Amino acid sequence: MRRNFIVTYDIRDPKRLRRVFKLCKGYGMHLQYSVFECDLTEAEKTEMEARLADVMNLRDDQVLFIDLGPAAARAERTITALGQAYSRVEAPCFVL
Repeated sequence: MRRNFIVTYDIRDPKRLRRVFKLCKGYGMHLQYSVFECDLTEAEKTEMEARLADVMNLRDDQVLFIDLGPAAARAERTITALGQAYSRVEAPCFVL
């Protein structure tokens, strides 16, 4: 069964940040800077966690998986915003 997750991260090194961004992009939809929405099976989540652990510095960096429940049970996703309007981000992440 697929579950819907919000995956968000705080990575302290620009090189690791680029690697984590690229890895997350392979698993889900990029919503905002360090935020992705991912529909994952348990095996895919385990694989993603293992791949992230290989890239991250586990003492300095953090990735959060927020479980939103079964993907099949969710209604159409509605995203609202305060401040700047939400728009889907298609551009890659650049760290200077």
